[in-house]
Amino acid sequence: MSERASLLRRLARHPGAATGGVLFAAILAAVWLGPLLWPLAPDVIDVRARNLGPGLAHPLGTDQLGRDTLARVLAGGRLSLSVGLAAMAIALGLGTLIGVCAGFFRRLDGPLMRLTDLFLALPLLPLLLVMLLLFRDSLAGIFGPEGGIFVLVVGAIGLTSWMPTARIVRGDTLALKEREFVLAARAAGTGPIGLMTRHILPNVLSPILVSAALGLATAIVTESALSFLGLGFPPDFPSWGRLLSDATIYLADYPERVIAPGLAISLTVLSVTYLGDGLRDALDPRLGR
Repeated sequence: MSERASLLRRLARHPGAATGGVLFAAILAAVWLGPLLWPLAPDVIDVRARNLGPGLAHPLGTDQLGRDTLARVLAGGRLSLSVGLAAMAIALGLGTLIGVCAGFFRRLDGPLMRLTDLFLALPLLPLLLVMLLLFRDSLAGIFGPEGGIFVLVVGAIGLTSWMPTARIVRGDTLALKEREFVLAARAAGTGPIGLMTRHILPNVLSPILVSAALGLATAIVTESALSFLGLGFPPDFPSWGRLLSDATIYLADYPERVIAPGLAISLTVLSVTYLGDGLRDALDPRLGR
């Protein structure tokens, strides 16, 4: 049996990974394929149907402007997941680069790890708020209202989330560069770039995949928190955090409005966390059974 087939079998037998994978796949299908099946647009205003409860025409009800809540939750899911995936990719790439360089080059280890410690010591939420306030208008002028906020939020989350990945990759790189196959490749004349790309990175793929799953959950929660505070996307571009923030204003009269976006955030983060936990167990060479 190939290594990939063995990994898939271990993931399928892991209760948390199987549950998280199926749930996350269902969320992705609902978010990206749902608008093809649900005809109502998220930005269509119908004042005659405002503040309706769940029903056949509107399964999740409508908001104060008569916009369909189900359509807005699906649109918000596309936005929140896009932000999470893009921010996770930035954090993963930056953390992997810094971790490999710190572990492989002894001269860079001290400065890069002190830089990592500096970022870990910074209060991330105030730092994110300052970044959003300083660069919001300039980036909106370059990329447009939605594009500017997207670039700003993704960049802010990605540039403040790479530190755990860097620490994990550095530790594995320190252990791998003293292994026999790396020493043999070095003796054969392989340069530093070749050693890192051909021998180091393929063997640190396991912790990188686990960090990717957990980083996606962290990015979604961070974006939701920023949007909930009113510093993320504007109301015209709903994300799950923005929908949750708008619903809290009418919490006393229409408490059901917070259920859909809150449940979407919770289920997505829970499924990704379970999937990351299953990946960690399945990729552990000590767990052969």
